[in-house]
Amino acid sequence: MPFNSFAEPSPIKDESGKTPNVWFAVDDSRPLAFFAGIWTMWSGVRKLKDGPGVLELYGFLTTEPNAVVAPVHKKAMPVILTRPDEIETWLTAPAEEALALQRPLPDDMLEIVTPPAP
Repeated sequence: MPFNSFAEPSPIKDESGKTPNVWFAVDDSRPLAFFAGIWTMWSGVRKLKDGPGVLELYGFLTTEPNAVVAPVHKKAMPVILTRPDEIETWLTAPAEEALALQRPLPDDMLEIVTPPAP
């Protein structure tokens, strides 16, 4: 899943008592990167009023947070792919090889950035 920045709720409320988001990106220029994800077809009931159906589902993988994300979200961060060879491995390699990419992005490859313009 392509992205250029992502947010997690701040652990600290602002002056008005609201919970602001903390934004992360590879750098301030917000270059394109990718969340490692899994897409699949699923049969089941998502909404009772709609009944059973066949749905396309997508979820992205998470891993333990790096030192940049941990102060904001100590439980997990998305698995982020930044290089063409990582993306190729994720999309085409056997599962065991692709899942080796399920690791935190190195600390020096992610930073807190200003919120995107509305």
